[in-house]
Amino acid sequence: MNRISPRHSNPIQRYAPWLYAFWKFSRPHTIIGTTLSVLGLYLIVLGSNRQLLPHPTLLIAPWIACICGNIYIVGLNQLEDIAIDKINKPHLPLASGEFSIWQGRTIVFLTGMIAIAVAISQSPYLFAMVGLSLAIGTLYSLPPVRLKRFPFWASLCIFTVRGAIVNLGLFLHFNQGFPIPAKVWALTIFILVFTFAIAIFKDMPDTEGDRQYNIRTLTLKLGQRPVFNLARAVLTVCYLSIVAIAFFLPGVNAPFLVLSHLMALSSMWLRSYKIDLKDKSEVTRFYQFIWKLFFLEYLIFPAACFLG
Repeated sequence: MNRISPRHSNPIQRYAPWLYAFWKFSRPHTIIGTTLSVLGLYLIVLGSNRQLLPHPTLLIAPWIACICGNIYIVGLNQLEDIAIDKINKPHLPLASGEFSIWQGRTIVFLTGMIAIAVAISQSPYLFAMVGLSLAIGTLYSLPPVRLKRFPFWASLCIFTVRGAIVNLGLFLHFNQGFPIPAKVWALTIFILVFTFAIAIFKDMPDTEGDRQYNIRTLTLKLGQRPVFNLARAVLTVCYLSIVAIAFFLPGVNAPFLVLSHLMALSSMWLRSYKIDLKDKSEVTRFYQFIWKLFFLEYLIFPAACFLG
């Protein structure tokens, strides 16, 4: 009786383990956030300029550049944090051994080069955005600078890239230059401050490894409860600020903006009361919930612009 050789098994079954490891290596929540930021800024420009053709091909190149830049940044961080991740995030491919160091370095190098090459081919705004993001991401992770060791500089890197550079760079790229309208500044400042909350919250589930390897996070300096309360307060300021200025922003549907942000804020507070800070899995789930609120903003704001 003939036997089917494992070599000729279903290609998806053969390559799925590698693809799944690559998906984990790319840090899916950041990929989703980057994708939605590209889509959100494009839709905001489209809402202001209805003559701009809503053609999917306009999104492909900037999306590839941003995704590859994203993978470069998170991949470089994993390459430098293998020992720490074996304690904090043992499921990541380099920490678990699913990827070798050589494979990790190859992916980081190729995605960095692709990001720069694609950005250069598109516009000076996209190239500036990608170049600055990669430079800051390198300084964040790579010795001897390794800014992630210092709470202030680590937070500054994260919210500068996610908040200011990405939003303004993408808008300028899609809009083909200045001026930057008030609603884009409002979104940028919202994301800037929101990302600060993500930056200070992200290390809360990882205290054990950070302590062992002398990564002086804000959680280790102040404790979990103060950092949790600070992050919650920052998010509250974000949402209430949008509510306060909504009726002064031209080109948006203010009632929709107010209602949607109050609903998001209420859900955050309700969810925060249920969390047990001593349970790492609960802290991690709440951190993922904050990322979902981040994703939601890139859907709410463009919708408000179209409704306006």
